[in-house]
Amino acid sequence: MTVRIGILGAGAMGGVHAAAYGAIDGVSVVGMLSGNEVRAGIDALLAEVDAIDVCLPSAVHRPPVVAALNAGRHVFCETPLALALEDAQAMRDAARRAGRLLQVGLLMRSVDAYRTVKDAVVSGMHGRLLTLSTWRLGSYLHPDAPNHKAHYGDPTTELMTFDLDFIQWVMGRPARVSANASGEVTAMLAFADGRHATVTASGLMPPGSPFTVGFRALFEKTVVEHEIVFAGEPPKGRNPYEVELRRFVDCIAGRADPDLLDVDRAIEALELSLDIQRALKG
Repeated sequence: MTVRIGILGAGAMGGVHAAAYGAIDGVSVVGMLSGNEVRAGIDALLAEVDAIDVCLPSAVHRPPVVAALNAGRHVFCETPLALALEDAQAMRDAARRAGRLLQVGLLMRSVDAYRTVKDAVVSGMHGRLLTLSTWRLGSYLHPDAPNHKAHYGDPTTELMTFDLDFIQWVMGRPARVSANASGEVTAMLAFADGRHATVTASGLMPPGSPFTVGFRALFEKTVVEHEIVFAGEPPKGRNPYEVELRRFVDCIAGRADPDLLDVDRAIEALELSLDIQRALKG
């Protein structure tokens, strides 16, 4: 059986997803619509596909996602799922009513280095995970950046969502949240058992600075550190986009557990992002 995919968003991310699907057996990308084409063309595309992949700006995810689910199509949606909790919950509720998958691109769960931390937590091979620090540094908010603001949102959602999901995946829900910011946001997550995690997100790096992400995980018996600097060369190792989209296809076929990238995981990360926004307001 061939799974027929339609992609909404013909920009860079849409191209990344199309290329990833091209590496997966039994998948056919039958159409791509740019942002301006979605309103006029989505009904025709929905008639031809089994699933829709949404790579549009987060603020406009809700209408096409709900339309696809109401039409009985499975959906994969890029992160951030939504900027408002109401929109995220509406998409989740539409998926539950339709009995269709709504998977979200929580990419760190498909990156080998981050999965290594999860595996170590589950196995206990390095003892207890004591602290976790993450960072995600870009320049899109800098006033001199070529793409200043573009369609990107607040760094607590645009950047932190991936790391907030990672932290909750390996440490659970924090008991308390504090944060400070002056264009660069740092959040401290305190857990009921005394552990803590620190999340930093910046959109204010000088223009021309490479986008940088990383983490430092301190266990009782070792420390695991990882950093990727995006300087024009693709990162080494497995393509995480292909990993997560292959899983989406496997979930459609009933070969994988959909819980890993389920919409509820994205909502949990969004709720924590909104907690940080409230902490910043005092």
